[in-house]
Amino acid sequence: MNSDSADHLLRVEDVHKRYGREEVLRGVSFTMERADTKVIIGASGTGKSTLLRCINKLTDPDQGRVWLENQEITGRRAPVNRIRSQMGFVFQDFNLFTHLPALDNVRIGPQRVKGIRRREATTLAQEALATVGLKEKAQSYPAQLSGGQQQRVAIARALAMSPKLMLFDEPTSALDPELIGEVLEVMVKLAKEGMTMLVVSHEMGFARTVADEIIFMEGGVILEQAPPESMFRNPQHKRTGEFLRKISDLYGESE
Repeated sequence: MNSDSADHLLRVEDVHKRYGREEVLRGVSFTMERADTKVIIGASGTGKSTLLRCINKLTDPDQGRVWLENQEITGRRAPVNRIRSQMGFVFQDFNLFTHLPALDNVRIGPQRVKGIRRREATTLAQEALATVGLKEKAQSYPAQLSGGQQQRVAIARALAMSPKLMLFDEPTSALDPELIGEVLEVMVKLAKEGMTMLVVSHEMGFARTVADEIIFMEGGVILEQAPPESMFRNPQHKRTGEFLRKISDLYGESE
């Protein structure tokens, strides 16, 4: 184990991933401290989502190491399921069980993964739904909820596991524009409450307001990482500036 790994909540070291001839990740390294919010930006296909999946070990990296606190998730004998249960993962698509109401969608993780008794799991689920503003929708099925509400149930499901780290993979990309705000509002609330969050997103307003640091990826590597104001006002890499101008024009973000 790297002697520095215990000093960070998350440590990612030289992660590589290849699919056939395509090298999607080409040596990505960074760290996160407790209560950090970092937002990963970059063009589609540059490895952002693959990086999150390697961190959670939904995908095995070909090379490199990942630690959550002092536990290496990429080690041969790592208790992967136990470590993974400490990371909440919110996907682009909601991935809810369509045959279960919101309460059961949220309750099922603590019960089945952590072995928590039904009564306690119900309390956790109710608290998580309240956190995302959906306490009154506990008995609603996914088909009865808007896209924004479904994504908030997905966030509640992750929160009910009491994670040390939340991973968000473009959580608003599948939503209509008018529903994006309600999901971002929940994420802003979580950041302010001290949840450690690693977010892949094109929502520059959110990144600028909430992120402690922005990571710009291009071609499977980190080209630049800096606090939001520094990156937006004075990007150090030409490609970073080009991307930010394009995304600003596309989504109408102001400088």
